[in-house]
Amino acid sequence: MTLPNPELDAEALYQSLAAQVKTALAKAENVGIVGIHSGGAWLAERLAMEMQLGERLGFIDVSFYRDDFAEKGLRTDVKPTQIPFDVDGATILLVDDVLYTGRTTRAAINELFDYGRPARILLAALADRGERELPIAADFVATTISIPDRQQLVLQRAEDGRLSLTVDHA
Repeated sequence: MTLPNPELDAEALYQSLAAQVKTALAKAENVGIVGIHSGGAWLAERLAMEMQLGERLGFIDVSFYRDDFAEKGLRTDVKPTQIPFDVDGATILLVDDVLYTGRTTRAAINELFDYGRPARILLAALADRGERELPIAADFVATTISIPDRQQLVLQRAEDGRLSLTVDHA
């Protein structure tokens, strides 16, 4: 069962995240944005459009890089990784919707290094759930929220592009 949470206005959270990112990267050079499928990809698309970095936008699917792949199995919605720019020496903004254990971020960084060696990787997340299993922290985050382990935050995108964030009760 999924219930809306009025404290989780995804559009307002996006605006907060975008302001942080734009300010921090205003003077950075050789910036590339890589969104983690699927929620992070949606956020990355909007950021790239607003920052006029459409040519420096990539997407990553970490399904085969996760350390719990054998445990979780293959998702049915695996998407191809597409990074159409040289990551060597670039400042990469890695974008995810929800930061939780850190395993997705670790997998994304491992996959990024298959494409080259960035000068720097910065992490942006719409929401941080805490409860990290790995020593990973976001450089930019719109909100921190604590919800029980048996629940998950789910970012959705409507046909008009508007975002919504709900708590999914398993």
